[in-house]
Parts: sequence; structure tokens; C-alpha cells
Amino acid sequence: MEPLALYIHWPFCLAKCPYCDFNSHVRERIDQARFAAALRSELAWEAARLGPRPLVSIFFGGGTPSLMDPATVAALIADATTHFAPVADLEITLEANPTSVEASQLADFRAAGVNRLSLGVQALDDAALAALGRRHSAAQASAALELARGLFPRLSFDLITARPGQTVPQWRAELRRALALAADHLSLYQLTIEPNTPFEALHRQGRLVLPDPDTGAALYDATGEEAARFGLLAYEVSNYARPGAESRHNLQYWRYGDYAGIGPGAHGRLSLGGALLATRRHRAPEPWAERVERQGHGSTEETPVAAPERAREALLMGLRLSEGIDAARFAARTGVSLDAAVDPDTLARALEAGYLARGAFRLRATPEGRKRLDALLVALAR
Repeated sequence: MEPLALYIHWPFCLAKCPYCDFNSHVRERIDQARFAAALRSELAWEAARLGPRPLVSIFFGGGTPSLMDPATVAALIADATTHFAPVADLEITLEANPTSVEASQLADFRAAGVNRLSLGVQALDDAALAALGRRHSAAQASAALELARGLFPRLSFDLITARPGQTVPQWRAELRRALALAADHLSLYQLTIEPNTPFEALHRQGRLVLPDPDTGAALYDATGEEAARFGLLAYEVSNYARPGAESRHNLQYWRYGDYAGIGPGAHGRLSLGGALLATRRHRAPEPWAERVERQGHGSTEETPVAAPERAREALLMGLRLSEGIDAARFAARTGVSLDAAVDPDTLARALEAGYLARGAFRLRATPEGRKRLDALLVALAR
């Protein structure tokens, strides 16, 4: 059976960051018991129809999952490893922020079974953190990284680059401080202006200006250079890891494997009944919980993904990886050969320009190609 990754969405945050368009919500009070019960019910419903698949990872994302009761995390892990067949080295990740409230619970999350922490540092500069609307300081971030380093076998942290006024020397110094504290895995996010966010309004008014493309490219190049100094390699466009420390959960996405998403707004791709289904849950937390209480799940959409769309998705995801796309796996998963999924003229030009490289069984984007991947994929995918 196709191995499975499990994503569990906790939609609540202490505050909404001004750049964020994720499915996250601020509530004065969270009914922990209600949402814990709903998550467990939806997981049981999903497992009943999927059967005892091999389980390669569990990822608690959000929102801010470190606002969950650790007992809920423990219960969901126990449920998942009972419903499915966990692999021996099951990866269990939880996203957390470095506020003192959340840091105080890290030991409890470790005791609950979490073995990989993803810490939302975003910056190690107090002025930048304030501008990003974050609720922690650089000192709190550093302290949380040191605490997590002693608790979890594996540790990842997020940083945001291409911030207003950011310079390459400043960024290099900031990266070195962060990597010296936690040099296993780094997820890099370029600040972008998302519709209907406070940052979008500021940007439209000219009150928030992002670095120009040349500076953005220089910041990206500097990230790879500094990460390499600490032994972290770019295994994906925006992710760097020591060999063996790559996110197995995210690799399941990028390699176009099966993943189940439970919780408000969660997405999935599931092989079921001879089809690949694109699944989606209701976005709003309370209506989602009502649906689960009424029918056992909060699904709003389950759509078979046709072969051409499977090929397009697998291409878009796979070329993000430095390893590229395995042609045999691509054909088996999508029902379309890799040659048939790409525009031949674009492919020829990209190979000649050195943006793509091709072997007998694999197609991959080169480091220069990954810098231009968005534009490249638009032209390449049929």
C-alpha cells in the first residue's frame, strides 16, 4: 500500500501576523476538549476508510500547534499509531513559537511523543520581529532554540528573508547566530505580499517596500553559502538540512506521495478506490467541528485528480527538490510519462541554458534553475 503522511491542523494563534494568509484564527477562549475530540473523531473516520497503511510521519501544523494541550497531542499520536502501521523511525513534528508561554510546554510535548520540533523564529532581530508582528523577542528565540536543542532529537527553525531594509551583511550575521544555535534544518521563507493582509494594504500605500529582485537574489545566495558553512545543504528550494535531517513529512509532499490532512482547512492527496483524491476540510474551526460532530468528518470536497493534473502537480513539486524527479516513479504515480508532461521546446532551452539537468532516469533543476523555478515551471508544464 502507498505509504502515508499525516497532517493535523490546529487553527488557533495568539495573534494574526500581518503578513499571514494561512488558515489561522484568534479566539479569546479555545474549547480544547471540543477540538481535541473532533480531531480524534476525524482521524478515526479517515483511518477506517484508508486501512492500515504504513505511516511515515505525523506533522502538527497551524496556526500554532504549541497552543494545544500536550495531552491532546499524545492522544492523537497514540490514535495514529494504532490506526496505521508506523515505520520504525516515525517522524513526529510539531510547530511551535518561541514565546515564553509555549516554550514552557516543550518538555511536555517531548514527553507526549514529539521527536522533531519546528520553531517559528522568523528573525533574530528585535526590530524585524516587531515589524513582522511577532510576539517574541530575539532573546526569547535564542533561549527557545537552546531549550529545544536539549529536548528534541531533531530541530528545525524558520526564518523570513527579503524583509524591508534588509542587507546581505546583516542577513549573514543573523544566519550565523541562528545556525550556531540549531544547525540541523532551516526552512527559509521569502517575505511576500499576500492579498487581504495588513501588509498588502501597507504595500499598496507605499508604506512597506520590499528589497528589489537583485537584493532578494543576493540574500538567497547568502543563505545557501552560510548554511553550507554549518553543514546544511539545500535539498529543496527553501529548505536546508544536514544529510539525514531532511523533513521526511515534507519529502512526502514533494515526492508526490499520499498524505491525509485532518482539521480545519486541511488538504490531502489520497490513493483510494483506484483514484487519487484531492481532499479538503471546511476552513472555519467551529463549522468544521460541527460537521465532525454531525457526520464524523469535516470534508467539503473530494475530487479525483485526473492524469494530466497529477502529472502537473508531480512536476511542480518534484523539481523543487535538488534530487529532482525519478521518471519511473513519476509515470507510475501519475499515469503520464515524464516526457509527455513537459513542453519539449522549453525543456530543450532549459537544458541548454543549464537550468535543468537530465540523466537516464531523472530530471532535476540545477541551483541556477531553482532560482528561476516559478517562471521555469510555468513554461515547462503542459
